[in-house]
Amino acid sequence: MFSKEESAQLRKEFWTSFGKSFPRKWLLYNTKIKDFNFKFVAENKIAMVCLDIESPDATKNELLFEQLLELKNILIEDYLPDVIFDEIYLLNNGKIIHRIYVNFNGEFNIHNKNTWQNTFVFFKEAMHQFEEFYEDFDDFIKQAIYN
Repeated sequence: MFSKEESAQLRKEFWTSFGKSFPRKWLLYNTKIKDFNFKFVAENKIAMVCLDIESPDATKNELLFEQLLELKNILIEDYLPDVIFDEIYLLNNGKIIHRIYVNFNGEFNIHNKNTWQNTFVFFKEAMHQFEEFYEDFDDFIKQAIYN
């Protein structure tokens, strides 16, 4: 077992190591759509790359999610075959969002440094595919709320 401090230090080291292993500027929050963000998630034994739709405006969320559902087959066939569309995703803080994500299916434990490198490679590859998809279809996605 790790103390809170040890666990926090390992998490910090995990993210620092990832940044050093793959030093590049990720799209993440720079989608030009408020509350529509790409994220890396690493929690205990779960690692995933996500596209979160979490605006306080429920109508905006629905429109964006529906627009992405129209692209679901393309996303699966051309970019991320294991992507999951979750219209009702419950975050740890109790907030419900729309989440489109890919899980890391290998062995991962944020407290075990031996599992980090494969997770870093997964993060890099999955986020790259998400970013490619977004770059190819951002105009179409934005139509849901800007037209």
